[in-house]
Order: sequence, then C-alpha cells, then structure tokens
Amino acid sequence: MDNWARFRSATAALDTGGAIWHLKGQPDMFKGIELAADLRRQHLTITAPAAGWRGTFAPDVVHLDSLDGRTTEKRHAPRSAYEGHTQMTPWDRLHALYFTGYALWTYLTIPFLYTLPGFQTEELPEWNENGEVWRRLKVTFPDSIASHSREQISYFGEDGLLRRHDYTVDVMGGAQGANYASDYREVRGVMVPMSRRVYAYDEAGRKVDEPLLVSIDFRKIVFAQ
Repeated sequence: MDNWARFRSATAALDTGGAIWHLKGQPDMFKGIELAADLRRQHLTITAPAAGWRGTFAPDVVHLDSLDGRTTEKRHAPRSAYEGHTQMTPWDRLHALYFTGYALWTYLTIPFLYTLPGFQTEELPEWNENGEVWRRLKVTFPDSIASHSREQISYFGEDGLLRRHDYTVDVMGGAQGANYASDYREVRGVMVPMSRRVYAYDEAGRKVDEPLLVSIDFRKIVFAQ
C-alpha cells in the first residue's frame, strides 16, 4: 500500500477484442490503443492513433475528439444513456467509451481501490478452481465510483494475486462476467496482470468457455509519481 500510494498516474498500450464488440456494433474500436489514467480520481483518456481519435472518460461526462481537432462528440450523465438496454442493444461510440473507460480504470486500480473510503468488503467461503484454492472477497462499491455493478467478487490465489473478478454489467442489462487475470509482470513493485479474459458464468459460478466476451492484452504499463 505504501508503494502504491506513491503513484499518481498510469500510462499503457494495449489491445482489446472479443465477441462483445461485434455484438455491440463497435468491432476493433479499442485495438491498438493507448491510455493515460489518474490513479487518485476516476479519470482516463484513451487514444487510438491509427483511427485518429481521442476519448476522455469521467463518471459524469465522456467525449470523443478527432486528433485533427475537427470533430467532437460529448455526452453528459452518460450512464443514463443505457436505460432500457439489454445484452443485444447496439452501442454508439460514446456508449463504448464510457464502458471501456470505467472498466479499464477499475482493472488498473484493483485491489488497491478497495481500501478507499466508501468501499465495503466481506470475505466469502473459499473457491476451488484450476486445481487451486482461491479466497473470495465480496466488494460493495460506493455510488461515487462508476463500475459494472455495486457488488463484485474478487478471487485471490495463495500468492495473494488476483485470479478472477466477477460482476454483472448494469449497462448491458445485467450480463454476467467472469474476468480472469494472468501473465503477471512486476511494474515498479506492483504485480500487474498483463492479460485479461472475460467469459460468462453459469448459476453455479462456473465459467462458460464460449464465447470469449472480452480480451485485454497490455503491451506496456508505466506507473508515475
């Protein structure tokens, strides 16, 4: 925690993929992107150099700007734009930006995020998966943090590293996600998963192998003071 507290920002280069982007009508929108995140407040900028745009996320507003400065799209109170959505409802680019912005910011800051004021945690019974025993932590998010859902569950291996992260996605009509973290790399004393794979899960909490809903592959992550 003392080490993490030294950092104020993060930058990264990454690719995202998976079936969800085709379902939502935004295939390849987040391939070859770069991000810059504020670790102290929920704010994140995504740049797609090849596609020529830059998007900015905050809980109360998102906007997309062309890199040549010619066009701008903006949406205030972006979460309200998902009212009535189901898993099959197509998204526009601002829908996709809000979802991706809060998701990536959350993934970059877990588990340190859970120590902030307003978060409530409760340890659940242990879980067996992949021949390991994982400890589970149910986390209730405060209203001030935009995320998939108010209640989420994180699974930790015997080495203390995050293995899996479960949630329902409110902006997709309550779709379920089991987010697996792997390929850990040490970045300035912080163990960071460079790969994430998101699947659905069944009523027993077991992963549904097909389809792969979301893939996230970080090529580089840098923490700065």
